[in-house]
Amino acid sequence: QVQLVESGGGSVQAGGSLRLSCATSGSAFSFNAMGWYRQAPAKQRELVATISSRLGTNYADSVKGRFTISRDNAKNTVYLQMNSLKAEDTAVYYCYVDPFVGSTIRYWGRGTQVTVSS
Repeated sequence: QVQLVESGGGSVQAGGSLRLSCATSGSAFSFNAMGWYRQAPAKQRELVATISSRLGTNYADSVKGRFTISRDNAKNTVYLQMNSLKAEDTAVYYCYVDPFVGSTIRYWGRGTQVTVSS
């Protein structure tokens, strides 16, 4: 069982920055992939960014050039640096872990709210 706890959400004006953190109970070094999804009100959950030792990083088109995902294996933590925030980035952000290649289990955090005012 892997537990994930997000932090760093909050309210910010458009153009501002936030850094989300996701601390895991397991060893981030051994995880296959980690990443972030988000869900805005009345919308489906969408993939924001992923990081994998095998495949590197991947971003949604809507956040490319503005968001950066990274991981600190020593701290078992994945981060999402969000710059140049827009009102449309407002959502609950969830981190996830795929523990190993081919895993049918994905672990999720409870989410952290990000609100961007224009």
